[in-house]
Amino acid sequence: MNEQIYNECLNILREELVPAMGCTEPIAVAYCSALARDTLGALPDKIAVTVSGNILKNVKSVVVPNTGGMRGVACAAAAGAVAGDAQLKLEALSHITQAQREQISAYCRQTEITVEQSRSGCIFDIGVRAYSRSDEAYVRIALRHTNVVEISRNGKSLFHADAQEEADGCARDPLSVKNIVEFADCVRLCDVQDLIERQIEYNSAIAEEGLKGDYGAKVGKVLLTAFGNNVHNLAKATAAAGSDARMNGCSLPVVIVSGSGNQGMTASLPVIVYAKHLGCDRETLIRALVLSDLITVHLKSDIGRLSAYCGAVSAGCGAGAGVCYLYGGKYDEIAHTLVNALAIDSGIVCDGAKSSCAAKIASAVEAGLIGMEMYRNGSQFYGGDGILECDVENTIHNVGDLARNGMKETDEEIIRLMLKNI
Repeated sequence: MNEQIYNECLNILREELVPAMGCTEPIAVAYCSALARDTLGALPDKIAVTVSGNILKNVKSVVVPNTGGMRGVACAAAAGAVAGDAQLKLEALSHITQAQREQISAYCRQTEITVEQSRSGCIFDIGVRAYSRSDEAYVRIALRHTNVVEISRNGKSLFHADAQEEADGCARDPLSVKNIVEFADCVRLCDVQDLIERQIEYNSAIAEEGLKGDYGAKVGKVLLTAFGNNVHNLAKATAAAGSDARMNGCSLPVVIVSGSGNQGMTASLPVIVYAKHLGCDRETLIRALVLSDLITVHLKSDIGRLSAYCGAVSAGCGAGAGVCYLYGGKYDEIAHTLVNALAIDSGIVCDGAKSSCAAKIASAVEAGLIGMEMYRNGSQFYGGDGILECDVENTIHNVGDLARNGMKETDEEIIRLMLKNI
């Protein structure tokens, strides 16, 4: 394989497959707030938060972990200011004690924390301005969850970086389905094993917790009760159960993909379930997960980190491709699986992180699995059907255009509807 593309695929996996505790948007707010507190050098007596509409959308209804069930931007900022560890980034709230939970609750009640929508035009934008007496500190994160672009104290710039949009910071030019399949086939296990083993361990643990506990709407448990534990349903239920737990305050970490824990679980857990069912060896599972993760990133690259398009769709397609790989599928079979899956589920809207994400994940996994089974049984959708084209890459770009450009007004309307009562 071309060495440059090999190294780029490897770097993408290293950048994307990182642990996060809780939904990544409120955690990013908490991380930004913790960094602002550290810059200020004191617990703020006032905080002003400015976030883009998509951040408001994704933080509004999801539980901020380790806070005893609190929700919303102000609560995430309070948790970060009181007890966040900025050095841990997306695990900034992972070491909170019971005493600190009580302190966070009191701090929220007693401290002025204002939240306003950013007008910067940047889809992913978080700014936290913290005050203590006559001192002031400001931290801004843009484009990606831990991408700090500005730090200042008392008007003096301490750090500044370019925050130009650039396809929301996640374009992956070297990726194509063909070279992703080639990479999955030839990657040296020593280069990816630690990353993938951590993904298996973390994401399996939170899915198990979701199936044991009573989190949110219990979508995973309902699927198993209603439709049984055949492998097809178990793959959907396991991924949904991980989201049940994560969206509703479980403090277990997940390994994310494309900046999203839900996408990380959707891309991995169905593949893990099918590998166990098929009796696949560890090497085959690792290669299938490498494929699923990179396909997910590739499908998201034209869409951006946040949009009106549900990211679980991309991850469900990745999972379908990964399961296809477990069955021995090569480029042709995987490409057709992706086109079939995109034809089925493209257009599911994202109306923020919350309990219903688990059901959307189940639907996305279903589309990926149907796409795979269609091709295995000699059936497929063809170029010219709707937005599909004969080439898988052109179809992927069409979906990206639909999600990124065609759904801009949809995104704005979703945000308006969600936030009109705040």
